[in-house]
Amino acid sequence: MPKANNLGDHAPVSRREERYAFFALAFCAAPIATVLIVGSYGFAVWISQILSGPPSY
Repeated sequence: MPKANNLGDHAPVSRREERYAFFALAFCAAPIATVLIVGSYGFAVWISQILSGPPSY
């Protein structure tokens, strides 16, 4: 019966794979996540101002 795979059973990651993962996260995933988070916050503020009116100071 084969041993169940866990985190210690995989082959070591090469420097090339690690570099590719870093660049994919740094230049693709992080900017996309940032735009989505800031955009959704702006959308939420916009919708709240439509429903309750602009802030009155």
